[in-house]
Amino acid sequence: MKRIIYIPFDHLHRNFGALKEADPAHDVIAFVESARMTSGRKWHTERLFFLISSARHFARSLEEEGFRVDYIKAPTTIDGLKVISDKHKGLPILCAEPSSFRQYEALKKYKVSFVDNDFFLTPRPLFKEWADGQKNYLMENFYRKQRVRLNVLMQGNEPAGGSWNFDKENRLPPPKKYEGPAYLEHVRDEIDQQVAKEIGHTPTTTWATTRKGALKQLANFIDNHFGEFGPLEDAMTTDNWALHHSLLSPYLNNGLLHASEVIEAAVAAFNSGRIPIESAEGFIRQIIGWREYVNGMYWYLGPDYRNNNEFHANRTLLPLFSDPNKTQMNCIKQTVTDINERAWVHHIPRLMLLSNLALVTGTNPQEFLDWMREVFIDASDWVMVPNVIGMGLHADGGAMMTKPYAAGGAYISRMSNYCKGCVYNPKLRVGDDACPFTTLYWDFLDRYKEEFAKNHRMSQQVFGLKRLSDLPELKVRAQQVLTGLEQGKI
Repeated sequence: MKRIIYIPFDHLHRNFGALKEADPAHDVIAFVESARMTSGRKWHTERLFFLISSARHFARSLEEEGFRVDYIKAPTTIDGLKVISDKHKGLPILCAEPSSFRQYEALKKYKVSFVDNDFFLTPRPLFKEWADGQKNYLMENFYRKQRVRLNVLMQGNEPAGGSWNFDKENRLPPPKKYEGPAYLEHVRDEIDQQVAKEIGHTPTTTWATTRKGALKQLANFIDNHFGEFGPLEDAMTTDNWALHHSLLSPYLNNGLLHASEVIEAAVAAFNSGRIPIESAEGFIRQIIGWREYVNGMYWYLGPDYRNNNEFHANRTLLPLFSDPNKTQMNCIKQTVTDINERAWVHHIPRLMLLSNLALVTGTNPQEFLDWMREVFIDASDWVMVPNVIGMGLHADGGAMMTKPYAAGGAYISRMSNYCKGCVYNPKLRVGDDACPFTTLYWDFLDRYKEEFAKNHRMSQQVFGLKRLSDLPELKVRAQQVLTGLEQGKI
């Protein structure tokens, strides 16, 4: 044997990373299931189950290929690598560049050698070159450059369909009593059952833990959901927990699928003529635009970016984030229930319900970031830090986004069926039955009106404050709502 190849639990692909040129005759494959990963925080057990079982399945597939695989449990990754290294008389250790600052520093200190991380379509130096040339870091600018560079949905020098962006076509509310095609269920094998037993968890059948299952999920999306994805991608409904979302982010983020495979399947489906441009463009933008942009910004902004707190928000995490029975708000109750059940909701509940609530209540960004990291099945560090600090809570003062994504109950009412039957009225700002989102939205604008008045994208909202004849009453109601939320009674 000539070297040890260390495989983090988010590098589970045979054709990328350090495994790309691996040889069973020369390479030992190392996996470390660290205690910090499994019990260091209050991880959602569905998330733990998915990550651990996927890694064990992948380790077995490498053994079946003929590799010597050392899969061990240890207090930390470095402790585990020391044991494996000692067993193999100090062979050099190789790894693809890790996906987080913390692991990168730990492995570098341990003298691990790195190959480029090619689990993304945009190399880190290339993203830095783009960002260094920008006055501001608009994702749309990055996305258009990606379309040209990767030649995706292009007709010569022009975008397919005559437009770069079909957002306006992709904002439909959910149809009434909407069901749609069923999502896949994945049968649990002996590895799944062993992992579930070890962590004391009863897993759902929602998430695949094998490469074969991830490919089935991709095929199911392309065949049964892709065509309807675009127009309904922002909709929320109690009738269907995922609508036509792909459910591919966990597999992209742990390596079972690669972005190039997903894009290839999506483009092939579009070229066949059966997928409308608004669905194709909307989905592909999430993969080659937003996903690549967020990862690039994570590395570009640096390890201290996560500590930003522009609004000096210091409220502790509200009890409703972990217990849906601590609120009467139907939208939050349903969303947190869904998270508790399967460790997932799509991007609009994450942004316009959970993050929006944390923003307008003045919740501490780092506490909220920790919670988001713990409960979502696809919550890698690189995903959550920019999405929470930059987009969700605007805690970076606008380094990433040009405006905070604060909204009142009117948006939730328009894009969901949550408000039907809720005890709160999204149209009301004051009174016991006023929607907390509506009350706190206007209170938030009033608190930061001087800062927002300088922002051209916020000037219209700030001007709207002048039309509120009940602002003093609203301020009183806002304090009542905040107290009620802290007590789990609103």
